[in-house]
Amino acid sequence: MLYTVGRSPYQCDFNAIFKLLARGDDILFIQDGVLAGIEGNCYLPTLISCGVTLYALKEDIEARGLNEQISDKVQVIDYTDFVNLTVKHHQQFAW
Repeated sequence: MLYTVGRSPYQCDFNAIFKLLARGDDILFIQDGVLAGIEGNCYLPTLISCGVTLYALKEDIEARGLNEQISDKVQVIDYTDFVNLTVKHHQQFAW
């Protein structure tokens, strides 16, 4: 399953997300959701321990000036990679 998170982690119910995640799922942070990918964010350790792969959209990171702050546990991708993720996952959920 592909989860896209487009809201700030402080406006999103990550506790609900944690309950839905399964090993092998992918999470893509877009728009203000890229804030969840900042090194030291309180949600990152739990997300990582769930066995999911974390991605963040490069253009949204750059638009917010966060290039140097994104955790190395988050893969930075472009729009082409975003499309490839949507093709890979038949099931998708937007937060």
